[in-house]
Amino acid sequence: MTTPAQDAPLVLPSVAFRPLRLTAICVVFAGLVTGVAAYLGYPMVGAFFAIGLGLGLLNALLVRRSVTSITAQEHPLKRKMALNSATRLLALTVVGLTIAFIFRPQGLGVVFGMALFQVLLVLSTALPVLKKLKAGDNGLEGEAPQQ
Repeated sequence: MTTPAQDAPLVLPSVAFRPLRLTAICVVFAGLVTGVAAYLGYPMVGAFFAIGLGLGLLNALLVRRSVTSITAQEHPLKRKMALNSATRLLALTVVGLTIAFIFRPQGLGVVFGMALFQVLLVLSTALPVLKKLKAGDNGLEGEAPQQ
């Protein structure tokens, strides 16, 4: 008898997640956007954009914490990770959209900040992996390269 997919053990690859680097990138982007927004006469858009980046960073840190705690269990389940992710994303989305609604139209900066954070997260984790793969260090010592 096979194990249902939702009850199968959770296996995660190692991820090149560097929160300090990502925080520095977010601070730079928040400063740039706030400066441009202030120059254009909308400093609060920049402030809300920075809040959106902060919410995205909080999400990424919570993901790392939950992955660490769930995978440390003897039998980590995909269902637990999925429920944790859905709950966390729902909460942060509600917070972001509530801010955007209450402080509209400038509050929409939160949504744009959260969206840009996802792009920054993907780029900051994918680029180091791609560089490593391009350099030929794919972690498969002793194996012939595939063509």
